[in-house]
This record gives sequence, structure tokens and C-alpha cells, in this order.
Amino acid sequence: MLTILWLLQSNRRVTAKQLAEKLEINIRTVYRYIDALCASGVPIIADSGHNGGYSLLGEFKDAPLVFDLDEQKALIQAAAFAQEAGYPYGEKLSQAVAKLKMYTNQEQLRQIHLHEQGLDVIHPQADASQTHLLQEVEVAVAKSQTIRMQYQKGYGTVTESRDLDPYGIVSWKSKWYVVGHCHLRSTIRSFRIDRIRLLETMDQIFERPADFSARKFLLSGVMPDTEKPDEMISVKITGKEQALDDLCGHWFLVHTLVERTQFEAHFRMEERSVKFHLPYFLLTYGGTLQIKEPQLLKRLMIEVSRNLHQFYAAAELD
Repeated sequence: MLTILWLLQSNRRVTAKQLAEKLEINIRTVYRYIDALCASGVPIIADSGHNGGYSLLGEFKDAPLVFDLDEQKALIQAAAFAQEAGYPYGEKLSQAVAKLKMYTNQEQLRQIHLHEQGLDVIHPQADASQTHLLQEVEVAVAKSQTIRMQYQKGYGTVTESRDLDPYGIVSWKSKWYVVGHCHLRSTIRSFRIDRIRLLETMDQIFERPADFSARKFLLSGVMPDTEKPDEMISVKITGKEQALDDLCGHWFLVHTLVERTQFEAHFRMEERSVKFHLPYFLLTYGGTLQIKEPQLLKRLMIEVSRNLHQFYAAAELD
């Protein structure tokens, strides 16, 4: 069938008899192959009559039938990233990669194996049990169908029913999220896929907002709002150069960095982030970093450390 496609690409019109003679096969076999190609989506035109025959429709004649080595390498290496991120159609992706390798030539296959062995992806995989659930949500997004889910809030066991118009799914920090319009809250919300306990696809169809980005919405909830300077707090931290490099490059702080010298970093952050997130984050750096300002953050670090000490001291006595 691939040979038939090449012949159709290289000739304006080819008859079934010419194809049968070229391939040394029965003309009935040619008919079966043509039918199979048409069923797979190849736009073949069949003209009857004295000057009839088979030809390809329009721009399909200029479409490449194979990927070159760099394209194959890129697809296979991208598949490695997708698999590690818990891509919902991992089995089909593996089949596609296997098919790609099967029909490439020996030299390309050797090169592909060399590049494949030289690239590893370490990424905490999504729970395999969530694959089917993630597929259902993805289909609902594509078909613009409302979903009804039993959603677990926080770390408890209580669930609540939510109807959601799913606008998109996002993989973020080893977790999958669905973003859409929540009927209960009448606003756009994000929900973790791994906290959905039951899912039902409804018959209700919704209209997705034009130019909506699930990615931008999700990031807006974790990145600082720099358009509100009156709610921002200046944070200055000193310490060892390597620790500061790691601190400034972290996703939580990279967008808040104002100035960096060899042994000091200056950030501007939202007050709520400084109060509720930053102290616990800085604990992981131990004594490699010191807070220069504000005094509020120093007091919070003392309070958090004291509470942790009291908690584990009490646990040790028990």
C-alpha cells in the first residue's frame, strides 16, 4: 500500500492494471488495497472511462509519506516525556512509536536507538488507576460535554457532587488538573483528577469561551499578581551562593525575583504567600540561608520552627 501511494504521488493517473503489473500482484488485490487506503483517509480519486485511473486529491500529492530521521527522533523522545507525565493514551502512544520503528530503515533505526538510549526522563508518573478517568475527562473536553463528579475535598474522605463544564486539562507538578466552569460556584475552578472518585458524562453541551487557556488560569493561581504592588512585600535573603541559585530558580520564586547579587536575593511577593507558604518552603534550606527582611518573615520562621519542635517533642514523650 505504501508503494501504491508512492506511485500515485509520482504519476498523474495510474490504472489498476498498471499497478498490478508494477507490483506483480493480482488486480483484485489492487482493488482491496485501494479500498483500504480510502478507508484510512487517503483521498484517492477513481476516474472511469478510456483515460481513467486512480489519482490523489489536491495537496495530498505534496504530503510526505515518511518522517526523516530528525522528525522520528523528536517524536520518539517527546513520547518519552509524555509517558512519564502520565499521558492518558499511553498505550496508543507506545503502539505508534513501535509502528514508527517498524517501518523505518535499518540505519535510521540504529540512529534512533542511539538517541533513545542517550535520553532519560525522570518524572513522577501519575497513578495508573487514573488513566481511564483522565481519558474520560479529555473526551468530555473535546466534545464540550458537561461532567458530573464526586469530588474529594482536601485530605478527608468526604466527597461532594459537582457539575463542571471542562475547558481543558493541565499537567502541573506531577498532577493532572481539569479546569472549567463549576456550576455550584458559578465561576471557573480547577480540580485535581486524582481526587475525582466518580465521574459521569452528561448529555448537556456547553460552549467553551473563545481563547480560554486552562494553562494560564492554573498558573494564575500559583504565580504572584504583579499588578497589585500595594499588596506586595519586599523579601531579602542572604546565604550561600549555591543555595541562592537553587532558591531563585525555583518555580515558586522565579517570577518574583527583583535583584540578585552573589550572596543576596531580593524578591517582591504577595503578602499571603509570605505568610502562608514561604516559611515552610524556606525550612528545607536549613541554615544555608538567612532572612534579611522583613521582620514579619523572621517571626513567622521562629513560630513555625517552635510549633514543629513542640509537636515532635510531644510525640516523642508519647
